Amino acid sequence: MFAVDATLILILLTAAISIYAWSNSDFLESWILNPFLMRKRNEWYRFLTAGFLHADLMHLIFNMFAFYSFGVIIQAVFERFFGPQDGLLRYLVLYLGGIIVSDIPSYIRHRKDVDYRSLGASGGVASVIFASILFNPVAPKGSGIYVFPIPFPIQPFLFGLLYLGYSYYQGRRQGDNINHDAHFYGALYGMLVTLLMFPEAGPIFLSQIKQYLM
Repeated sequence: MFAVDATLILILLTAAISIYAWSNSDFLESWILNPFLMRKRNEWYRFLTAGFLHADLMHLIFNMFAFYSFGVIIQAVFERFFGPQDGLLRYLVLYLGGIIVSDIPSYIRHRKDVDYRSLGASGGVASVIFASILFNPVAPKGSGIYVFPIPFPIQPFLFGLLYLGYSYYQGRRQGDNINHDAHFYGALYGMLVTLLMFPEAGPIFLSQIKQYLM
């Protein structure tokens, strides 16, 4: 119950802030990730606030649907092993920390770029998704994660490999308006932090992969 409430609160807060920002450009500009201004004005809060902004309705729906789908599961796992309060704190470190840490490479790369902007919760969402993959890398037969345009579900660990490879490649190309670096580093952060907080996740992951491949 508590896990669902915490995830919903974050989703509702993100939706409310994103929708408000669409009608208030000054507010959006004051919260968006803008490495040049962050460096000039020491506005480091933007590492976090940019994660509560989204470009449009589809961007918001896609991120929040993915967050809800995996977030409820991960917070429940954390609370079961660490207790309600400690589990919630670790969950927030995973999600909010993912938003912050995933944007650091973008800041470093674009800190002298006057025109660069970035927004969205994708780094935090990727952190939660990859924490889930660590605990459940193999799905039951007939289920898994759907990836367009593949017409059938694939195993979560295979999705993870494709996601990391695609995000890294696209991040090097920089050929669109998507912050693929945030996706890539958010995913890595999610795996690393989960392993630090719950080292048993590593053997669980390897054991399930081994059984699947046998």
